[in-house]
Amino acid sequence: MFGAFRPSQPSMVGLLWKTPWKLSRTRKANVRARLKQVDSVIQAVKDSGVQCAALTKALELPKENEMPARDKYTVFSRHAKGYRKGIHKVPKWTRLTLRTNPKGF
Repeated sequence: MFGAFRPSQPSMVGLLWKTPWKLSRTRKANVRARLKQVDSVIQAVKDSGVQCAALTKALELPKENEMPARDKYTVFSRHAKGYRKGIHKVPKWTRLTLRTNPKGF
C-alpha cells in the first residue's frame, strides 16, 4: 500500500469523467447551430464553383433540417444497448461528421 505505486486518491473514488447521460437543451441547441454552420459552409463552397471529391461527398450528407432528432443527437454503437449512444459520448464529437449511420439504425 505504501510506496511508489500506491493508489492515488482520484483512482480510488471511481467516477473519473463526469459526462451527463443526456444532452441538455443548450448543448442540443449548440449541436443544431454547429450543423447549420457546416451546411452554410458547404453551400458557400458549392456556390463558389469549386469542384472536388470532398465537396461531392459533403453534398451527399443530409442537411440539418433533413435529419431526424435521433440522428442529430445519437450515433450508432454496436456495444450500446439498443445500438445507439449519445453523440456527446464520442471522443472529439464536435470535430467529426457524424451525420450518417448504418442502414436500419
